[in-house]
Parts: sequence; structure tokens; C-alpha cells
Amino acid sequence: VLILKGLKQQVSCLCPSPDGLHLAVGYEDGAIRVFNLLSGESTVTFNGHRAAVTALRYDHLGGRLVSGSKDTEVIVWDVINESGLYRLRGHKDVITQVLFLKERNLLVTCAKDTLVKWWDLDTQHCFKTLVGHRAEVWGMALLSEEKRLITGSGDSELRAWDLTYIQEVKDSDEPESKKSKGSSSPGAEENTEEDETLELDEHPEERIVKCSKIGSIMREGRDRVVTLGTDRMGKFLACHGTDAVLEVFSVLSEEEIQKKLEKKMKKARKKAKQNSEEETEKSVELSLQEEIQRVTNVKASSKIKSFDLILSPKGELKMVLLLQNNVIELYSLDLSAQVPQAVRVSRITIGGHRSDVRTLAFSSDNIAILSAAAESVKIWNRSTLQCIRTMECEYALCSLFVPGDRQVIIGTKTGKLQLYDLASGSLIETLDAHDGAVWSIALSPDQHGFVTGGADKCVKFWEFELVKDESSVQKRLSMKHVRILQLDEDVLCVRYSPNQKLLAVSLLDCTVKVFYVDTLKFFLSLYGHKLPVLCMDICYDGTLIATGSADRNVKIWGLDFGDCHRSLFAHDDSVMYLQFVPKSHLFFTAGKDGKIKQWDADKFEHIQTLEGHHQEVWCLALSPNGDYVVSASHDKSLRLWERTREPLILEEEREMQREAEYEESVAKEEQPVVAGETQGETGLAGKKTIETIKAAERIMEAIELYREEMAKLKEHNAICKAAGKEVPFPVNPILRAYGNITPSAYVLEVFKKVKSSELEESLLVLPFSYVPDLLRLFNEYIQLGSDVELLCRALLFLLKIHFGQITSNQMLVTVIENLKKTTISRVSEARDVLGFNMAGLQFLKREIEARDEVTFFADATERFEEKKRKRKKKEKMVLAVL
Repeated sequence: VLILKGLKQQVSCLCPSPDGLHLAVGYEDGAIRVFNLLSGESTVTFNGHRAAVTALRYDHLGGRLVSGSKDTEVIVWDVINESGLYRLRGHKDVITQVLFLKERNLLVTCAKDTLVKWWDLDTQHCFKTLVGHRAEVWGMALLSEEKRLITGSGDSELRAWDLTYIQEVKDSDEPESKKSKGSSSPGAEENTEEDETLELDEHPEERIVKCSKIGSIMREGRDRVVTLGTDRMGKFLACHGTDAVLEVFSVLSEEEIQKKLEKKMKKARKKAKQNSEEETEKSVELSLQEEIQRVTNVKASSKIKSFDLILSPKGELKMVLLLQNNVIELYSLDLSAQVPQAVRVSRITIGGHRSDVRTLAFSSDNIAILSAAAESVKIWNRSTLQCIRTMECEYALCSLFVPGDRQVIIGTKTGKLQLYDLASGSLIETLDAHDGAVWSIALSPDQHGFVTGGADKCVKFWEFELVKDESSVQKRLSMKHVRILQLDEDVLCVRYSPNQKLLAVSLLDCTVKVFYVDTLKFFLSLYGHKLPVLCMDICYDGTLIATGSADRNVKIWGLDFGDCHRSLFAHDDSVMYLQFVPKSHLFFTAGKDGKIKQWDADKFEHIQTLEGHHQEVWCLALSPNGDYVVSASHDKSLRLWERTREPLILEEEREMQREAEYEESVAKEEQPVVAGETQGETGLAGKKTIETIKAAERIMEAIELYREEMAKLKEHNAICKAAGKEVPFPVNPILRAYGNITPSAYVLEVFKKVKSSELEESLLVLPFSYVPDLLRLFNEYIQLGSDVELLCRALLFLLKIHFGQITSNQMLVTVIENLKKTTISRVSEARDVLGFNMAGLQFLKREIEARDEVTFFADATERFEEKKRKRKKKEKMVLAVL
């Protein structure tokens, strides 16, 4: 239906807004983007976290968004103003869940440091820490109108905590609350011990909420909770561990609890009557298990990654599950049934693999792509990107298209060679080729046969032959074993030279041995890698061989003498695959660092890096015409890369690389310190990025231009005075481009273009020498009444961070005095306008509601009259029949 395109980072977290029109998306690099679901555009970007975003949640109105991250910090963002409000520090490990409370301005967070923290957002501090968990807290949910908190940890217990809001107790029963708050009463001390809660306040009387543990619900899963959540109404609670089972519980509402209690009371009274002894009526209470009841377990087809619930108006619970193997499943639960059973309604499974693709191959006509994984072989059409064949196989490690492209051969982990026919999509033949895994397969240049290398220390030569089947008249293709080369170590990779004279074999002892094909005599040994060579290739003219190793290096050797031409540090992890571009000395390498790189084997230069995969790249394949590269990765994706016609200039590539490195280093730099602010619980929400630095530079340039223009104007006025007549004033081309605006208006334009979420950080890196000019300009703008909100926000921030320097500067005293008058008057004006508008809107709302009520009653009376008429008609008909 819709694809929301991000940048290069992986998505780590999702959260829809309460109105369902926006989706907040958290990324691996700590950025948060808010997408509009109607247009599919990203409207807002928040940069504050230094590591992956792990939790996101909107408040009930959708005006604020809270995010938790791997950097252990929680940030509250203002979605409407598109800016950060504040950063909350206190957790010591990855944040796992964040929740706003509806009625109160409170926030609950939990993390892998075993703690659940309560934050008062009015004062932005942590007023309570729950320490009743022995292991990481992986999730939590609020139930029963936020009177109960459920937490999921590293064991099979879901702990339940009752929440009492002290303010309510105070309002309803003053003396009792004082008693409960008094630290002298022994009951209170016992209670705090039983709660297993720790008060971080010095004054216990200032507590806002009281948590008491009331018990546990036992899950069937023995491992940790992965996701714990409820539906929108809070009627159902569900959780799952690292397995394929989703456990669903129903939560009783207040009325249902009352009904159950009444039933229990009746039973208790009956019992008391039956037992003639006079027993005092015991207080009847519902156990936690009765209030939160297990409904059913949903068994998915694979391990669950995450889920979401929705209770449809028909009383049907719908559950959508995202599975570890790249499938989305939708289950439906009929709650009216005696024993509710979950039924799978539908599943979304695009034609991809369910496990990592370990081998790829292109057909000789550049059209078909073969990909094989642990469970299946798939053939894809390169131009339409559609899967055209799926065939079941064993765990595949290497593959090739048989000349003619009608059959494919797969080498497996168990040592078998499997021959498939593409037309019928069937397995024709299976041969036991090696005693261990078949690590490598290579087609001979004359296309009459191929060679395989395995973990049983053998290189085997095979030829294609046509054999007659008993069942059919026609001959079919088969494979015949012709020769064997026994070696001392496991064979990891084999390659023919293009003239079919030499065979290169990579061994587990970190060397590459080169043999003559006809006699199998030893020719060269290429040694120099510190770890085994995992991949290699020989160029089209047979002069060079390139080897890629687990030691992260690529070495380029001459095949005439076996001399090493150059060793290149290629990747940040093992080099997994290497292949030359046909008819050239350029080659591609794929690494476990998730990158694909192109190199020049003559000039020993790195040409370009293809970034797109998020995890290890296992293999790649080049098309025979060299125009396409297809790559497969641990992130479950196959990516197709196309060669463009635009020339690649190496200097430009290097320049872009340096810029990217600089931008990364900027993000890693220490954040600027605000004078007078300690590294306490709270901090600024934003972080210094390349964008905030650029924004500050633009503001500085605008102020410089303003200064120059003002100096020119002074000079021009002096010349005019001396000449005694008007001399035309030359307009700055930049100001002309903006429509002949004044220099001060230009500064305001630049200022307004700074993103709201980056404003504070941009002002933080702005040197103080520009601040006096800005303050004078602010005074001018606010007097005109333009953008009062934005300017006041910037003004107050500048006063906060440069307080000492501004107050000690005599020149700025009058400016500040003027600002004081203008801002107060303008802000109160803006307030009045808002107040008037709000009153007007509320009046309109009341009018509409009143009108609706009238029409509603009118409709109801009409319907009643209609029913009356119908009934009379029916009665007449019945009488007539009688």
C-alpha cells in the first residue's frame, strides 16, 4: 500500500500516532522521523540519540513523543513545535519500554538495568525507582485505567504492581493519607519492604505515586519476555518470549470485577449458612489470576519478533505477528466461543527466502538469477525482479547454471550435488560428491564439465553426459566423476584459469596452491595471508589472481611467477566473496562489514563502495556482460546493482568519503557545555550534528552580510550628504534574489529557515560575538510583531546560555530593557488572540453539539412513529386474515 523511504539506516522501532495519521520511526543511528501516512512524506526529523532507538510512545493527544535508546537516555519531543523538550538521564543500560500516563503528567520507563523509573515531567526528575526485579525488565504495560502496572522480565513471571496516586488519597481521605505518609508508623515501614520499592526522595511526604507488588502471573514460556503489550482499550494483554508462542490474557473491567465479587460473596454467605457454626464473614477478594485470565496461546509458524493487537467492534480480537523468518501473519480470535481458538486468517510472504542466501549465480544471457539458501533454490527474473521458480533443496553453499541455462547444480553442506531442471522445477539427480561440505564449484572454460572442492580435502573433476532414463525415451543430462586430486587440507575455493591450463585451490592452511589441469602437477604456492583464503578469482586474460581472506586483506598476485603485486586492506571484517568484472582488471569484493567494494587490480586503487546492506554480505554474482551485480546478505535481502553510464571521478569519490568521515567525527565529538548546567538528570534534547553546524554558519553569514550592508549604508549616507544629492545605492545580489528585502529582514528569513528541532543546538554553537547583533535584531522584529513565538524561544535560550556575558556587558543593558517591554506586551497580545480563538471554537463546538442533539432526537421520534405505523398495519393485516 505504501513504502516509507528512510535513509541508509535500519529501522529499529515503530509507533503510530493516536489519530492514526502519522507514524514515528526510530532508526539504528538514533534518528527519529515522523511520516505522514496520507502523503507518505517525512515531515519531521529528530536527532538526539547517539545509538539505536529502542522504544517510542506518543501521549494520548499525540502532541508529545517520548523515545528511549541504547545510549540509556530518554528524550521527550514536542511533535507540534517539531523540537526537543528535554533529555532524562538515570538508567544505566538499554531502555526497553517508555509509557506516558493519560491523566497525569508522569512517565514510566524501564530498562535492562533491572529498574523501572517514574518521572515527574513538570519538574523533569525521577521521583521513584522500582527495584523489585532480579533481571532485565524487557517490557511493561498499564492496565485497569492506569491503576495497575504489569512488567515482564528475564523469567517466566509477569509481575503485577498496584498503583495508588497519593493526590487522590489526599483528596478523598485526608487523615488516612497522612497516616499512610507518616514515616513514624510501623505499618508504613513494613509496606515499603513488602513493595520491594526504593524511594529516591529525601522527603517521603512528597511522593506522587505508591507502587505495591500484588503478585505474579505465570507465563508458559520459560525464557525472557521479548514483547509485552495491550490493545488500545487495555482489555487484552499479550506477550511472547524467544519462541513461536503468543500468550493472550483478558483483563476484567471494573464492572466485571464487581459482578464476580458479588457472586463470590453469595457463595461465601451460602457456605456460612450451611456451616452452622457461627463464622465471621471473611472479606472476599478476587485473586490476580481471576482478574487477569489466560484466554489462549497462539502458535505461529516460526519464532515471533513482535506483535500488535486490535479489538474489532464485532468482539473479535485480531493479532498481527511479525516473525523472525521474514513473514507477517494475521490471526483472529472469536471471543464469543466457549473455548476461544486462534485461527490464521492471512499471511504476507513475498517471494523471498526464509533464511540467509549463501550462493548466487547469473545465467549466461544475463536474465535469470539463481539464489539458494538453507531450504530452497529460487530463480528470479532480473528485469521484473519476480521469483519465477522455487525448488526445495538441502542447505546450499555453492551453485552454477549448466551451459544452456536449462539446469542448475547446487553443492550442499552435506556433501551432495543436486541437479535441477528449471522447466519442470524438479530435482533430476542427487550425487554424493564429498564426505564433507561442498564449499566451492567452478565451471570449466570449455563448458564440458566442472570442478568441486570440499571439506574432505578433495578436489573432484566432473563431466556432463547424456544418459538414457528407464522411464522416458529421451536422454537427460547427468554428471560423471572423472578425476580426483587429494590434498592435505580442507578445500575452501577452486577456480579455473580462462585457458583451462591452471587450477587454483584455496586451502585451510591459509595458502593457495596452483596446479596444472592436465597432469595435476603442482605449479605455484601463494602464501602470505594470516587466515584462510575464503574467496578468489582469476581475471579474463589469466595474468592476475586476486585472493580475499578472513584476515580482511585482498592480495593481488601474478599467475606467471606467483609474486604478490599488492596487498590491500579491503574490509573491516572477513572478505567473503571476490569476483572480477568480465573483460577487465576491475573486481568486486563483499565483506562481513556489510559493504561491497570495487577495486582496480592494475592501479591497486579503491574505486567505490556500495552501501545498502545492514549486515554481513555472504556472496555476490556479476552478470556475464558486467552490467549488473547481485548481492545477498544476513539482513535477508538480495540487492541488485546496475552499472550506470555516468563517469566516476575518483577525486570526487575521495572528497565525498572525507566529508562523510568528517560528519561522523562531528557527531562523535563532545557535546557543547551550557554554562551553569550540571550533568544531572536532565539535559538538552538535541545533539550537535553537521546540520546544526551548517545552520549556525548560515546565521553567522547572514549577520556578517547585515553588518556589511549597514556599514555600506552609513558610508552611502555620508557620500549623499557631502554631494548634496541622492546617489543610487547598489543592492546586494543576495538581497535582490530575496525580492529586494532589507538586510535585517534577510537575517530573519535565514533564522526562520532553521529547522525547529535544530534551533537550540545551532544557537549553542554560535559564537558570542554575533549575539549582541542578534539581540538588537530580535528587539526590532518583536516590535513589528512577526514570529513572536519563535523569537521568544530563541531569545530565552540565548539569555540562558550567555547569561553571565550579557549581564556584564554595559552596551546591552538598554537592549535588554527594551526587549523586556516589547516581549511582555507582544506575548500577552498573542495570548489574548489565542484565548479569544479558543473561546470562539468552544462556542462553535457547543452550538454544533446542541444542533446535533436536536436532530438526533428528531430522528429518534421519526423512527418511533414509523415503527408505530408499521405495527398498526401488521395488526390490521392479522385481523383481516382472521
